[in-house]
Amino acid sequence: MFPTTAELRESVSRSLRLSTLVTLRWLALAGQAAAILIVRYGLEFHLPLAGCFALIGISAALNLLLRFRFDPTHRLDGPYVTGLLAYDVLQLSGLLFLTGGLANPFALLLLAPVMVAAATMPPRSTMLLGAMVAGMSTLLGVFHWPLPWGPSEPPVLPPLYLAGIWMALVSTVVFSGTYAFRVAEEARQLAEALSATELVLQREKHLTALDGLAAAAAHELGTPLGTIAVVTRELEREIPQGSPIADDIALLRSQSERCREILQKLRTLATGMDAYYKRMALSSLIEEVVSPLREFGVEIAVTRIARAGAEPVGRRDPAILYGLGNIVENAVDFAKSRVEITAEWDQRQVALTIADDGPGFAPEIIDRIGEPYVTTREKSAAERDSDEVGGGLGLGFFIAKTLLKRSGARVACGNRKSPETGAVIRITWPRESLEAKPGDDDEDDVDDALLA
Repeated sequence: MFPTTAELRESVSRSLRLSTLVTLRWLALAGQAAAILIVRYGLEFHLPLAGCFALIGISAALNLLLRFRFDPTHRLDGPYVTGLLAYDVLQLSGLLFLTGGLANPFALLLLAPVMVAAATMPPRSTMLLGAMVAGMSTLLGVFHWPLPWGPSEPPVLPPLYLAGIWMALVSTVVFSGTYAFRVAEEARQLAEALSATELVLQREKHLTALDGLAAAAAHELGTPLGTIAVVTRELEREIPQGSPIADDIALLRSQSERCREILQKLRTLATGMDAYYKRMALSSLIEEVVSPLREFGVEIAVTRIARAGAEPVGRRDPAILYGLGNIVENAVDFAKSRVEITAEWDQRQVALTIADDGPGFAPEIIDRIGEPYVTTREKSAAERDSDEVGGGLGLGFFIAKTLLKRSGARVACGNRKSPETGAVIRITWPRESLEAKPGDDDEDDVDDALLA
């Protein structure tokens, strides 16, 4: 089985460049060496230099081996990154064993590998490294060489104080690891969801460019079809009556004429319907969104309320069409029998309210509606095997909300007041941002030409 696009994205987001780990280790080794030299020759504290620099030398040799064995841009998967970070925990634990154990203030550096794993690796790797740090901290609290000190006797810390250091270290690992993982995971999900949004918007722009492609095709094919029609008429005049190829030539002429009629219709579609596609009344926009969903056995009622001014006429924006379509489709999916769409406008703003009579938003997610990967919909087996953007992942509403916000809208979600049930979504635009402005059509022509 080949990996799906979603699996490939997950693999890339959960991998780490080898050069990043190598660079971090070089920084750690430089800091370790500097600390040891300062303690030994600056403070004149006695410590086992040979053992300490042996551990540093092993890490330096590992770094050189990785640098020469792999390309700097090589990306490591989770198990390999976890293994290298686990080695860093063991190497630092060895240094702490030789220099006082938990009494050494540099014991806090045991947190670093856990933070790196929490920001880049799956939770299993972070928990494994956290457990390793907790285990090594426990051993270092009991087994270690004396803390390096001057001519006098090194201080002996009470066992209760060492237990407090151990507790603080383990608590910091749990809290900081969880916090780093949550922040990194939310940033990763947001980046993936925004990429999906851009992909959907690009698809919609390509669809709106099809009318321009049709006009270009009609223009380019008109000349050769005209030539074919002229040649077939000449052949009909020269071929005698009753010739076996006369019927074939007549058929060729009739088909060329039919092609020219089709191209003429395409020209009419590209020009005559241009105004419809470039500028749409609010009611036309709603009808375009609603019409494909009327065949699903759910009543869709549309109400228009003009509080002041004429009905808004806006630019045909694929982002608005996709966003509204997704929200109305969700309402139809969850409704028992009826979806109500209310359009209101005055001189300052335009509002659409979409309400259904389904179960409504679940209480546990209502405060997070619109965030990526928040969904109550079960994902089917077909959707799990599909690479479609957002299928069953909770991305659909996030994409719709993002696109609508880009058009200047505010989106508010909630449930109907008891005893009624169902979800209510209200979308509000400033009227000036929704209505078409002079020059908008020209901008669309430029966009369509670039996409074509």
